[in-house]
Amino acid sequence: MTAEPSAATRPRNRRQLIIEAAGRLFGERGYHAASMEEIAAGVGITATALYRHFPNKYALFAECAHAMVDRLVGALDEMPPEAAPADVLTALIRVTLAHRASGGVYRWEARYLDREDRRLLRAKFAYVVGRVTEAVRREEPRSDEQLRVAAALGAIGSITMHRTSIAQRRVEELLSACALRVIATDPVPAVGSRRSVELPALPVPRSRRAEILAAAVPLFARDGFANVTNGQIAQAVGLAPSALYRHYPGKVDILAAACLQAAGLLAQAVDRSLQKVADPHDAVAALAATYVAYSFEHTALTSVAEAEFVGLPADLQRPLVLAQREHIAVWEQQLRAARPELDPRQARVLVHAGFGVVVEAGRRLRWQDTPDHRAAVTSLVAGALGL
Repeated sequence: MTAEPSAATRPRNRRQLIIEAAGRLFGERGYHAASMEEIAAGVGITATALYRHFPNKYALFAECAHAMVDRLVGALDEMPPEAAPADVLTALIRVTLAHRASGGVYRWEARYLDREDRRLLRAKFAYVVGRVTEAVRREEPRSDEQLRVAAALGAIGSITMHRTSIAQRRVEELLSACALRVIATDPVPAVGSRRSVELPALPVPRSRRAEILAAAVPLFARDGFANVTNGQIAQAVGLAPSALYRHYPGKVDILAAACLQAAGLLAQAVDRSLQKVADPHDAVAALAATYVAYSFEHTALTSVAEAEFVGLPADLQRPLVLAQREHIAVWEQQLRAARPELDPRQARVLVHAGFGVVVEAGRRLRWQDTPDHRAAVTSLVAGALGL
């Protein structure tokens, strides 16, 4: 057992060290899979000592979820009211990079917060969007600032969702330029420039196993995987809970099947989008339009695959990791062909920034699937990528 340091050597920022360690673990393992014992070990203290700072895991989790947004709010409050958008965004980027390993908790794991904590988190993020919007509006007032700002913040926040290794100064410059391009993008594309995307359809459930999967996905998306019971899934398809085991060894296998289905649909969509495209710029534009269409059309499936992936055991994660790497590699190859000045790491950061744009712009639009919304978000992704 790890011994707790004496009072004389106890760091003054112990609480902050705990929050950072917990944020990293929650981000890597998910809220429910992470344990207080593991968090304590990461700080070098006993679990008993950890409980002196936080009464339970939920209290620590809520603190972690709020911590990143509180830091963003604090950075904005230190900015002069007349600060330019570039300076405001740079301040947010520096805070995000400083807490990259733990800063993504509020984006995905916040679905496990209680109602009041979720309300507070939304209010804080709305304040961040509002402050950046004010800076943008002073320079070029338009009616769509909040959508562009949310998309730019999604590009910045994307750095917390992957582990691409890149120098601090380079990634700061890269994200700043990316966010400013998003802010400057007109999300209303020119007439005739919209791309028609034909996505592969979800398979019609023709077996009990497929029916179970189709019923489980919206439950996982709405309530979170850990909060959904076998009884709820069974009830949705008219089965006794024990009957589920004839089709899936456990609930986690249903989740794995959902993630594999999402990866398969996306891979098919990408293959279709590139079949008749030769020019690299057109290829990246086709990838962007396809990813946006996929995200809007299969929102529940996509959110489950992205948010719940970390909760899968390592053996079930492996094929999904390979699929993710293949998907990123396609984007990276096409983006570097379109922008030869980018090295592989820069391209990878920008691809993830494009995904972040889709997430936050889609949320801002409440995932209402219309041609105008798809076109607007696709334009913002193109801006993020520098096309």
